[in-house]
Amino acid sequence: MTDTIWSPTQARIEGSALRAYLDWLQEREGRPFPDHDALWAWSVEDVGRFWVSLVDYYGVEFSAPHTEVRTADPMPRTRWFTGATLNWAEQALRRGAGDAVALVCVQEGGLPAREITFDELRRTVAAVAGWLRRAGVRPGDRVGAYLPNTEHAVIGALAAAAVGAVWACCSPDFGAEGTTGRLAQLEPTVLIATDGYHWNGKEVDRADVVAHLRENLTTLRHVVHVPCVFDRPHPEGATPWDEVVATEAPLEFEQVEFSHPLWVLFTSGTTGLPKGLVHGHGGITLEGLKWSGLYAGMRPGERLFAFTSTGWALWNMQVNVLVQGAGIVLYEGSPGHPAGAVWEVAARTGAQVVLVGAAVITATAGTGVRPVQEHDLSRLRHVMVSGSALPEAGYHWVMDNVSPDVRIDSTSGGTDVSGAFVGANEYTPVRPGRIGGRLAGVDCAAWDEDGNPVVESVGDLVITQPMPSMPVHLWNDPDDARYTESYFDTWPGVWRHGDWVTMHADGSVSVHGRSDSTLNRQGVRLGSSDFYDVLETLPEIAETLVVGVDLPDDGYWLGLFVVPTPGQDLDDALKQKIVTTLRTRLTPRHVPDEIVEAPAVPHTLSGKRLEVPIKKLLSGRPLEKAANLASVDDPDALRWYARFAADRLD
Repeated sequence: MTDTIWSPTQARIEGSALRAYLDWLQEREGRPFPDHDALWAWSVEDVGRFWVSLVDYYGVEFSAPHTEVRTADPMPRTRWFTGATLNWAEQALRRGAGDAVALVCVQEGGLPAREITFDELRRTVAAVAGWLRRAGVRPGDRVGAYLPNTEHAVIGALAAAAVGAVWACCSPDFGAEGTTGRLAQLEPTVLIATDGYHWNGKEVDRADVVAHLRENLTTLRHVVHVPCVFDRPHPEGATPWDEVVATEAPLEFEQVEFSHPLWVLFTSGTTGLPKGLVHGHGGITLEGLKWSGLYAGMRPGERLFAFTSTGWALWNMQVNVLVQGAGIVLYEGSPGHPAGAVWEVAARTGAQVVLVGAAVITATAGTGVRPVQEHDLSRLRHVMVSGSALPEAGYHWVMDNVSPDVRIDSTSGGTDVSGAFVGANEYTPVRPGRIGGRLAGVDCAAWDEDGNPVVESVGDLVITQPMPSMPVHLWNDPDDARYTESYFDTWPGVWRHGDWVTMHADGSVSVHGRSDSTLNRQGVRLGSSDFYDVLETLPEIAETLVVGVDLPDDGYWLGLFVVPTPGQDLDDALKQKIVTTLRTRLTPRHVPDEIVEAPAVPHTLSGKRLEVPIKKLLSGRPLEKAANLASVDDPDALRWYARFAADRLD
């Protein structure tokens, strides 16, 4: 069993937001809830009653009552709280004290932070919503955005929601084609766009991309110009942001049906047009309350700092902290400029909770930075990790270099639900390489290929009961054909997420990687993340990518691509070290058939390795059918893999 490196004290448990809810629930239900395990079991025995309890506990204000908690329709057609009306933005803005800080805006380079109170936020949201209404935006219309992680994006999302419009935002590190491929699907009438963004000490000009969007988004009637970087005149025909926020307006919230579209989040789109996942006002309100309250433990006056871009679902998740009357730290820039920047920002802004991708922790660990020696992180109680599984070495680095008292919470979920399926809670100890367990209201399991639940064995992650935050539908998918194909083709009525996981007997969870990039060698499934966890601790290696390809006559090729650190070659000595490491720390089955030096590992724009497209290339698929280059961070790197595959197949 993996060693425990952190355990909660009784005082911490008793003082937690989760325990406060459980105490209330005990009174309400007339039964004991001694810990989170008891909560989870009850929440899936009567999943509808669990979500009703959150509505009541957090005082969600429906302007019209619901007639049914959920319909009997199977996923994906299940509908929740039918008849109820509300507005997500109203729920997000109603709790914060007027003079409490809602947004702390920080820019790369250590410049002084800008603080925006809840009263200021409400006033600005009202002004932007008023402008949208005067611009002719009505419920159901789409407002597109091309913005970095600044207050403008938060205000824009809240204002669009207040009007009942549908919000969709792309990060300015997306190029012209990738952004157009997403936003054009929605036919937006308004575009709110930046002039650029900051990254690694550089000012990146995006005027050309915005010009491209204005030309190619043919449904646009209005463009709002947001000057984030450059001091220059606003583009002709665009309305300056300052003008949009200048006119006072009453704070009014369109009351919409529970499942009314709130925003569209896009999948990575690595192999075609990105899927637009449509989430509803009510589902996001409830998921946000659960996540920010029971799991992030946020309370009024506290602050959460998520390192994210507007193109990642973590951005949308962080905004839900406002529903608790808590504040958000918005950081615009690179996490590694200078090295350890995220921890400096966390200390400077007094964040109680930090949410980062596992890759940020791994990258920081490689710099030699020790935040605990350089910054006052005494307020930090909780580090949440998402994006990919945190390697075991990452857990130890946080404990040794950030704080020995911080709770590490590795989570796994997705853009699909704008939230998580599994993660930790205030009762679970922290063990490197393990996720604490299943989250309340998430009836998930690992299934084998025959659809049988398995424990202590690798299986497909499935969700067997609906969640309110599952997409209402996919964009331009009127018959739910693409929705069904994406999640319900394998087992009708059961959500197959596409991850390989192990559900352990003690309730903890291990995530092994995407099941659509499965490594299946000699009948044994191997998780790609297991390779990365052990190899990327070696100082000679910058990054790796592992791919398995089926060959004729039941053959199989397991290839490992290695990007050495600068100044290091993939020589015979390093190859032997890789083989020995995999053989001793994993199993002999993990030793690849071939180890190849590569110039880089390409990723999606949200940072995930392109395992599936590269597997398709190695299986003979042409580049134009294997990947959408507009959704790749380094197209030239992917072209290298296409050439490698072509040479190998000749």
